[in-house]
Amino acid sequence: MANLNIDSVKSRTFDAIVIGSGMSGGWAAKELTGKGLKTLVLERGRDVKHLKDYPTTNLYPWEFPHHGVIPTEVQEANPIVNRCYAFGEDAAHFFVKDKEHPYVQEKPFDWIRGYQVGGKSLLWARQTQRWSDFDFEGPARDGFAVDWPIRYSDLAPWYSYVEKFAGISGNRDGIAELPDGEFLPAFPLNAVEDYFSKHVKKSYQNRHVISARCAHLSKPNPIHLEQGRGQCQERNLCQRGCPFGGYFSANSSTIPWALKSGLCTLRPFSVVESIIYDEKLGKATGVRIIDTNTKQAIEYFADVIFVNAAALNTNLVLLNSTSNRFPNGLGNDSGVLGKYVAFHNYSAHISAEYDGFKEWTTDGRNPAGGGYIPRFRNVYKQETNFLRGYAAGFSAYRRGTDNSDGIGQTLKDNLAKKELGNWGVGSHMMGETIPKESNYVTLDKSQKDQWGVPLLKISVDYDDNDEKMKKDYIEQMTEMFTSAGFKNIRAESDHRAPGLDIHEMGGVRMGNDPKTSMLDKWNRLHACKNVYVTDGASMTSTSCQNPSLTYMAMTARSVDHAVSEMKKGNI
Repeated sequence: MANLNIDSVKSRTFDAIVIGSGMSGGWAAKELTGKGLKTLVLERGRDVKHLKDYPTTNLYPWEFPHHGVIPTEVQEANPIVNRCYAFGEDAAHFFVKDKEHPYVQEKPFDWIRGYQVGGKSLLWARQTQRWSDFDFEGPARDGFAVDWPIRYSDLAPWYSYVEKFAGISGNRDGIAELPDGEFLPAFPLNAVEDYFSKHVKKSYQNRHVISARCAHLSKPNPIHLEQGRGQCQERNLCQRGCPFGGYFSANSSTIPWALKSGLCTLRPFSVVESIIYDEKLGKATGVRIIDTNTKQAIEYFADVIFVNAAALNTNLVLLNSTSNRFPNGLGNDSGVLGKYVAFHNYSAHISAEYDGFKEWTTDGRNPAGGGYIPRFRNVYKQETNFLRGYAAGFSAYRRGTDNSDGIGQTLKDNLAKKELGNWGVGSHMMGETIPKESNYVTLDKSQKDQWGVPLLKISVDYDDNDEKMKKDYIEQMTEMFTSAGFKNIRAESDHRAPGLDIHEMGGVRMGNDPKTSMLDKWNRLHACKNVYVTDGASMTSTSCQNPSLTYMAMTARSVDHAVSEMKKGNI
């Protein structure tokens, strides 16, 4: 019997455990197995295999029972996720439903999640910009939050490393606040987007409208073909899962790459209850999970643990990992675990019309989404009454006028006489919010989920800095639109709750001082040297660039460090 127990423990022992299989967890799995480590990947949701589990990817619009619209009763049953732009009949199966995974909102917060192998990498908008030193130096410059323990030079080679494997389209624009990368050919701007780009370059110093950089294979390299991926078909149906592997997801890229190494064990349906800490050894020794099908508690063991559960769930796991040594959560000597949560602010929009370029129309689709306006406020100096800055999306389109009068041949003739109207243009704000101690998450003391894990309680809100930034975005974009000759300008705020932008970050921030931060410069817990956090929870500040590429680069860098430390016998 004793031998059976030994065998059981042995079968549950790995070199490394990765919690989460999404954007950063997939990279951790790929890198760890690539360096020869026997690795267990834990995913709380179901398995979603590339090609096999994209049920809507090739459906025509008329093949959807409700023509793509979510039925009213489903919308009413899911008031939070229903606010997400991508929650349609074609992709609803990749979103967490509100009642199945509750949480506590001390303040309104729309927590959008995807619990499956691949996580939200199946649902992201695929925008991939590097951060610059203007971002990493922000907290040190204005004194809000703690200084980052790294700078751009620490991540630059790792950005290149992950870009080459993931496949990023873009131009080398030579903009200091938006460093260039290892790009595949960019998707071109259309006529009006190009016009606005040239107008802004001519009329404004240090303002740019560039082709958006995105994780699409515009022209695959051999490494992408080796992954089994093909060229982006520009279908713009990405949220359904791409059968061509045309855009980067953990499902099409990093997870299958890790699995084919023969060293990766993927375990879906595994809710992580906590990380096991051995006080005699002074390190984490494993992970305790609840099997979501059997509700059986099982322990797995490893020398090194990567926590990549997505920002807020990573906070939850660490907060729930208590011991005599860490009564307030694993590694939480500083008391800052769960605090200084921040997010992105996408709540302002502006639109207009342009009556030029009538000889041009749009033809085909642009999976990059059009143009991107890098941050231009408070970059080289503090010039406004708010801290940090915002980037913006920009796109132009031309819609036709439909005449659906009549029946039979008359109807066909009317539809065939489609006339194009003026060009429409639009932009949305992508603002940086400031991490504050008053924006935090914690565990509810009485309510638990169906697996016995405490519910996460979220207390996050906007502040006066966000309002001032939004006001400036509207003023600046209105002026830029006006000077470009755009007409019928309409600016609006949608008054959304935080979270709907799906870029929540922080709570397990990096920093040089263990008294004020959780993670060192290698994304490793100051107080527990064999646990790494490389997802959004680790972010000290949020920049205004999309964060996913930075998570990937940080993860690859941290795995390299962890394996080096293991070889030295330090882990």
